[in-house]
Amino acid sequence: MKPGIRKIENFHILLWLVKDLCWVTLSRTFGMIMIVPTISFAIYITFIHRHDKAELAHNLAVCFWIAANSIWMFGEFYYDDRTPSYAVILFFVGLLIMSRYYLSEIYCEIKKRRKSH
Repeated sequence: MKPGIRKIENFHILLWLVKDLCWVTLSRTFGMIMIVPTISFAIYITFIHRHDKAELAHNLAVCFWIAANSIWMFGEFYYDDRTPSYAVILFFVGLLIMSRYYLSEIYCEIKKRRKSH
């Protein structure tokens, strides 16, 4: 892990919390503004970890999660849409990424155990 990345990750959590606080307090303008730095930091963190399979998978899932949250928030703010229809797709993509990663890990572990016997 690169030096200072932990501080960037921690700051990203702050951004994410502020974005979601804006959502629950119905602060439309600031909530929409907060999408940009929150998703930007998530993408940056993902890019930094692109060479580590585990970190890449988890951070990609976070990117899709934040994007889904943002779409859901947008729908609630501007369309009184309480059903996150488009957001579900992005949540599902994040879940697929995580599922693929963990199934791959399980497969590799089983394969490794069979070789050692």
